[in-house]
Amino acid sequence: MTNKVIENLYYTKSDEWLKVEDAIGTVGITDYAQDQLGDIVYLEKIEKGKKLKQDETLTTIESVKAVSDIKTPVTGEVTEVNIKVIEDASIINKKPYGEGWIVKINIDNKDELKNLMNDKEYSEYRKE
Repeated sequence: MTNKVIENLYYTKSDEWLKVEDAIGTVGITDYAQDQLGDIVYLEKIEKGKKLKQDETLTTIESVKAVSDIKTPVTGEVTEVNIKVIEDASIINKKPYGEGWIVKINIDNKDELKNLMNDKEYSEYRKE
C-alpha cells in the first residue's frame, strides 16, 4: 500500500500538510495520517478567527481506532473552515489532499516554513 505524498506542499512530523498561496495556508492531514487513523468519523468544529501558534492543537479528529490532535503547521489566524469535513469527516479518508482540507490560515510568519519538511524530506521521514 502506498501513502501518497504531494509535491509543493509542506509537511509536519505530526502528519499535517500545508499548501501556501500568498499569505494563506491551507491545512489538512496526510494520506499516511488518514490511513493510520482508519475510518474517520468526527472532526471537532474549529472557530473562524481562532489564533494559533505553530505546533499548537488546531482540533481533534476521531476515527473508529483513536482520537488524535491535529497541529497547526504555522502561526496564524483561521480565516476559513471546511464545513464539509465537519459535517462528513469521512471525506478526509477519501481525499486527504483535495476536498478533505480542514482550514485556511492567514500565515503570520513565513520564516516558520523552514521548520517544515518538503515532499522528499517527508517521504524519507515516513520510510524510517
